[in-house]
Amino acid sequence: MSSSPTGGTTSTTGSNQSIARETIGGAVAGAAAYLLGYLAVYVTQSGRIEEGLSGLNFLAELFGGDPISAWQVSGWMFYNAHFVETTSPGLLGGTESRNLLMQADGGSFLFVVPPLLLLVAGVVAGRVAGARTPAGGARSGALVAAGYLPLAVVGTFLFRYAAGDGSVAPDIVTAVLLAGAVYPAVFGAIGGTVSSLLSN
Repeated sequence: MSSSPTGGTTSTTGSNQSIARETIGGAVAGAAAYLLGYLAVYVTQSGRIEEGLSGLNFLAELFGGDPISAWQVSGWMFYNAHFVETTSPGLLGGTESRNLLMQADGGSFLFVVPPLLLLVAGVVAGRVAGARTPAGGARSGALVAAGYLPLAVVGTFLFRYAAGDGSVAPDIVTAVLLAGAVYPAVFGAIGGTVSSLLSN
């Protein structure tokens, strides 16, 4: 009679540890995917960005404004790679939205960077969780959103540039919903599913 409660407690503890490992593994993989994605944009685009900003920053400093940094524009482009547009104050009031990657030469390859990194993150999360079935792998892989989403939210404020009464920044709604939730959940789940198939 006394062995059942002990066995139940051991089983519950093991289950809790498994869930914690699965969540932590997914969160770490998701955070790494976000940081590597941003780094890929910065490394490949910062030179062009600095060239393009030279005239604009000269005028900004001339009129007492703050220069725009290459790391900020790289952030805008990173969100653009998730199809999150960059919003800025319009010339006649209101706001304008644009995707800088679609206007940049040689930057279109960056659209594949977030999905690719999230697929890899999903595979890693699935392996860490020891997923054996496609459903289990998909669940583990989708947990990369636990690391990706918080950074996606923080990034919308970190990459904000004050411009007059407004600001230039990734659109916060699509940044949270599309870049922060949909991208990691979908591509992470696919990666997690793949990991379960590789383990069989």
